[in-house]
Amino acid sequence: MSSGSTELEPNSPPGPQPPEQTGAIARFFKFDELGTTLRTEVIAGITTFVTMAYILVVNPGILSNAIFLQESGDLFGELVIATAISSAIATLVMGFLANYPFALAPGMGLNAFFAFSVVIGLGISWQLALAAVLVEGLIFIALTVSNVRSQIITAIPECLKRATAVGIGLFIAYIGLSGDPAVGGAGIIVANEATKLHWAIWDSPKR
Repeated sequence: MSSGSTELEPNSPPGPQPPEQTGAIARFFKFDELGTTLRTEVIAGITTFVTMAYILVVNPGILSNAIFLQESGDLFGELVIATAISSAIATLVMGFLANYPFALAPGMGLNAFFAFSVVIGLGISWQLALAAVLVEGLIFIALTVSNVRSQIITAIPECLKRATAVGIGLFIAYIGLSGDPAVGGAGIIVANEATKLHWAIWDSPKR
């Protein structure tokens, strides 16, 4: 061997290992076993929150079109609170029971279907539609407990899963671009009788 080089032991670790963590949080979430630290998890949690915080506005904005007492939007504040509480409970259950660092929140695609297709499109009352959502949740719990749900998910092609995620992202972008500027929307996509959709920026005067 050339001068200055050192030979590693056969079983030596590839690099410095994190020190053993003995705190209650580290033991409960098995930081040593998973190779992580409290600082890493805190930063990841903050990043995840910032990434998905839009749900606190977008979800109530969608549901307030269908769920209201006197006029559209009069329960927006209550829907914000319901969104925050449901997301917090689901995320805590995922963390404490499954020990997975996944943040959960209401799904945009299903909520849009609930608001625009079921309640507004079919004319079903939002109270009855919410009761159907409750029954649907109970059915999904039964499918999960019986292991049928995992078999269904496994049967779905990976390409279709990725396409679904992309489609939901594009749909959320569409909602943001088509919102009324008076209530915080971008107002870029507007209705048009000839083409159904129209880019409002095309109407801006040329400089």
